[in-house]
Amino acid sequence: MQPIISITDLSKTYATGVHALKNVNLDIRQGEIFALLGPNGAGKTTLIGIVCGLVKASTGTVVADGHDIRSDWREARTKIGLVPQELATEAFETVMATVTFSRGLFGRAPNAAYVEKVLRSLSLWDKKDAKIQTLSGGMKRRVMIAKALSHEPQILFLDEPTAGVDVELRRDMWEVVRGLRDSGVTIILTTHYIEEAEEMADRIGVISRGELILVEEKAALMQKLGRKQLTLALSDPLAAIPASLGPFNLELSEDGLTLTYTFETERERTKITSLLRALDEAGIVFSDLHTSQSSLEDIFVSLVRADR
Repeated sequence: MQPIISITDLSKTYATGVHALKNVNLDIRQGEIFALLGPNGAGKTTLIGIVCGLVKASTGTVVADGHDIRSDWREARTKIGLVPQELATEAFETVMATVTFSRGLFGRAPNAAYVEKVLRSLSLWDKKDAKIQTLSGGMKRRVMIAKALSHEPQILFLDEPTAGVDVELRRDMWEVVRGLRDSGVTIILTTHYIEEAEEMADRIGVISRGELILVEEKAALMQKLGRKQLTLALSDPLAAIPASLGPFNLELSEDGLTLTYTFETERERTKITSLLRALDEAGIVFSDLHTSQSSLEDIFVSLVRADR
């Protein structure tokens, strides 16, 4: 299947000499949720800005739904909706007026039924006549999404979509994003909330210092780079780890009552059976054990550190 966005050899150097992007190559599939992760200054906003026509690339090409963003910019732009991180709304306009106006900016004919559908999907219909200045931060964020969807784009960029939104509204927004994906809209989001990407994304991209260092299916990434830990609660405290247990690289808690064994999830043999046998031979008795797996945040931090 042809990707809905194809980015080839994309670079951006600002007049200050800052290399914001360095030969980025990326294909986004139609109908997926793609999460772009990276620390501040990594190049996320520059990349989004180029695709959305707000920033001019130094080199490279971007094709959106079959349209080159430079040579066929007008058609390409109609395919894309953008929800920026900053809340920029017309404070004295009503919700209905500002969303309807946004639709007109893209040359779309008036369609009250479609605007109503968008507002209802975002739980904004009962606020349609309210002036934006009277809305909460979470509701203003929803208005921004409604504006971005007003011209019926096939691609939606969400730059920190839940910044400043409380936990309950954040989960509501996740449901909204999933609903958009289910309706056929391709979603590209950047987020500082790693659990947001872990919860929603189909694929993960990690960008660091202007370079795309990894693109992977989320499930495969968790399996490939994730680690598991086996934690054993000991019946009696240990003063030190016996030499016979050295090959397992165990960690002993300060109170001597907990042993932790870390192993890679991608390995076929975890050596847990061997560890339990060695513990028994060393006369170490444990009263409880449990396993935990590293989160996407752990993986992200390790990737970015490795790139430095």
